[in-house]
Amino acid sequence: MPQPINLTDDQFEAEVMKSDIPVLIDFWATWCGPCRMIAPIVEELAGEYDGKAKICKLDVDNNQQTAMKFGVRSIPTILIFKGGEVVDTIIGAVPKNQIVEKLNSQIG
Repeated sequence: MPQPINLTDDQFEAEVMKSDIPVLIDFWATWCGPCRMIAPIVEELAGEYDGKAKICKLDVDNNQQTAMKFGVRSIPTILIFKGGEVVDTIIGAVPKNQIVEKLNSQIG
C-alpha cells in the first residue's frame, strides 16, 4: 500500500511546487499528540488517493525552513497545494471526512 511521502526542505520544490496533481502536506512533529491522532488518516489517504494526489508528511522539527515559509505556527496543520499555490488549510486534528472534502474539491 502506498505510504505518505516524507518531505524535506530540500525536496519541497520538486515534489510540491512542480507537481501536476494536488499535494496534501501534513505538518507534524513526533512529540505532538494531535499529530499522532491524524497520522493513520494521512496514511489511509496515501492509498486512497494514489495517482490522484500526493500525500506528504513534513516533520517541522527537522524542516523548519518550509514550515516558516508557509507560516505554520501550530501543528498539526495540513496544507493543500495545487499548481504550486496553497489552496486550502486545515489546522488541528479534524475528522477524516473534513480532510477528504477539502482534498476532493481540488481534484479533477
